[in-house]
Amino acid sequence: MSADESLLLFRRTPRGLPRAGLRRFAEKLSEELAAGRRFTCLLTDDRELRRLNRDFLGQDWPTDVLSFPAAGPDDFLGEMALSVQRAGEQARHFGHPLEQEIRILMLHGLLHLLGMDHEADRGRMARAEVRWRRKLGLPAGFIQRGRP
Repeated sequence: MSADESLLLFRRTPRGLPRAGLRRFAEKLSEELAAGRRFTCLLTDDRELRRLNRDFLGQDWPTDVLSFPAAGPDDFLGEMALSVQRAGEQARHFGHPLEQEIRILMLHGLLHLLGMDHEADRGRMARAEVRWRRKLGLPAGFIQRGRP
């Protein structure tokens, strides 16, 4: 992956968000978990996640992460969108920094882009998330801790 390709798009995000660290983490996910395949991650606010959730899934409420798989011949896995606003609330609830919560949500979203579905895969995604959480030094995984 070339250095000028954008994995992360920042829209309506707070000042001081550690963009460089999050970009490095996205690159690490792309290289190690996705075997070099590309994805895009939009970091935005609750309003935009609510609109995306309503428009694409028919659910009229904000959520923390949405994944839109789009596997194609060019190794592009798809797109995900994260609410930094919701991630901040969850980070406070679970007692860790915002950057760490965003990383947890990125991992979860990427597993979905890779075709996993924790609602229907008999624990396959949960096991993968635990493995990768440990490997990446992240706290309790998204599936294991449940929603706040």
